[in-house]
Formats: sequence, C-alpha cells, structure tokens
Amino acid sequence: MARDRVLSGMRPTGKLHLGNYLGALDNWVRLQESHDCFFFIANWHALTTDAENIREVAGNTIEMVADWLGAGLEPQRCTMFIQSLVPEHAELHLLFSMITPVGWLERVPTYKEMVEQLGIESPSYGLLGYPLLQAADILIYKPTWVPVGIDQVPHIELTREVARRFNHTFGEVFPEPQAKLTEIPKVPGTDGRKMSKSYGNAIYLSDSAETIRQKVRPMVTDPARKRRSDPGNPEVCPVFDLHKIFTPAGDREYCATGCRTAGIGCLDCKDVLLKHLEPALAPIRERRQGFAEKPDMIADILREGSARARRVAQATMDEVRRVVTLTP
Repeated sequence: MARDRVLSGMRPTGKLHLGNYLGALDNWVRLQESHDCFFFIANWHALTTDAENIREVAGNTIEMVADWLGAGLEPQRCTMFIQSLVPEHAELHLLFSMITPVGWLERVPTYKEMVEQLGIESPSYGLLGYPLLQAADILIYKPTWVPVGIDQVPHIELTREVARRFNHTFGEVFPEPQAKLTEIPKVPGTDGRKMSKSYGNAIYLSDSAETIRQKVRPMVTDPARKRRSDPGNPEVCPVFDLHKIFTPAGDREYCATGCRTAGIGCLDCKDVLLKHLEPALAPIRERRQGFAEKPDMIADILREGSARARRVAQATMDEVRRVVTLTP
C-alpha cells in the first residue's frame, strides 16, 4: 500500500539543540517508520534574514544533518535533500507569485513578527514572499501531511489557499495538504527562557556529558526559593519542565515533593535530572559524532536524496506546465 507522504524542512542553522529535537526531529524519526517522508534543508530560506552569512550555510548544513542522522533519520527510510538542488521549487514559486495577492502574504503573522523582532525598516521581497516559497516547497511534493507546531498553521492555510487559487486559475494539479499538529513540549533554556541558540541558553545534541552537566547545574529554578530551607514550587521551575520530559514518574514525584517540602535542594533535583537526561542524549551524541567525522558521506546522502526529490518535483512540474500553457 502507498503510504501517506509527509514533507517538512529546517533552515541550516548548524548544530541542533534539545528544543529542535523535541519540537520536530524526534517526531520526524517516528514518522519515517509509517510515512513516505521528505525532509529538506531550506537553504534558500536562510537568505531571507541572514544573507550576509552565506559562507556558513554549507558547513551548517553538514552539522545539522549530522544531528538528523544521529537522532535516527535513515536515508533508506526517508528522503533528505537540499532545497537549492531542486530548482523546480523556484519555478513553481515564480508561477505562484503571479496569482497570489500581496495582502495574503502581508497578513502572515510570522512575517510581521520577524520584521518587528529584527527591526527591519525595509523588508526584502524575499522576506515578504518566503511563505509563498514555502508553499511551493510543500505543494511540489503533493504531501498529505505537513508536521508543524500551532504557530505554523497559518503557513499551511496559506499553502492551501494558493493550491485552490492555482487549481481554479489553471486546472487541477495540487491536492490540499493538511497540518499534522506536533505537540511541542515546553523546553526551557538554562536561563529559564525558551531554549534558543540566539539566547545562548541551549543544550546541544552534540554536547558532551560534562558540558551538559556544566549547563544544567547552574540552571535557574523557582526564583522564590532563595535558600536551601525554603520550600519551592516545581510548577514554576524550568528544571522541572525538563523533569516532565525526561524523568520517570517515581523520581519526578520524589523531586516535586522534595522541592515543595524543602526536603531536597535544587542541586539534588538537578542531579536527578542529569541521571535521566544524559543517558537519553548519549546514543544520539555518539551516532552524531560518527557521522560528523564523515562530511563527504553526508554530502553524498544529500546529493542522492536531492536527485530522488528532483524526480518527484519534475513530475509535478510536467503537470504544471501542461495546464500553464506558456509555449506553443
């Protein structure tokens, strides 16, 4: 039986952290067992806000895919490819740009957020149009599902609107993909804010056991618990958010009770977390290191995956060109 197709991608930002893993990558690994999965490196998208660092993209791609492979993605079970090695994405994006109202793009929430957060006075066309390129990235593979967090649902709805507009204007080519909502756990950084590379508060999949320990031990906890003898509230403690993900129920309850009664200190609580966190990450780190030491092998995997993806994209574009009759 044909399996439902899944499509997702990541910008090549380099090494991935725990938030990236729990928010997307771990789900991808599970999906490859039951779906026809296409996962891509969105290197054109990297230019929308970081074009001046273009020389870092190739190296960041190798580092990121080493994490993908370390986490358990397998080239025999999914297609991993580079966006820019499938130029059909750009051709489809061009055609979509001819029928998509500017207002549709201006209302995308993440566009407004990026402009405000980055303080961009004059946004580029590429930044405004990146959700449309994303629509082309998706629709060219005709996936059934696109795994996203709730904040990305407007992008999928735009993609569905673009598919409807294209089909109505030229002829039926594109099925409308569905958002496959991914429940993203709360993954705090070492300073209590959301884990982010830009905040410098991340635990990376490549971090050694000692590095993880050095990052976890000083983590912020319940701000009201100033002394060892003060009772705390685990529900407002970033460390306990990680306990909810990694620590079995028995040890987790021990830490919660000890915190509320001041029966244990924060360092005791963190040591219990480390007892479960480090063994969970160790196999990923070890596999990842083996792949990172073979960048040529990673490049070969991506070239082979890109060739496979391009065959699918070319077949879709053959259909598109039959209904968009531009030449005699």
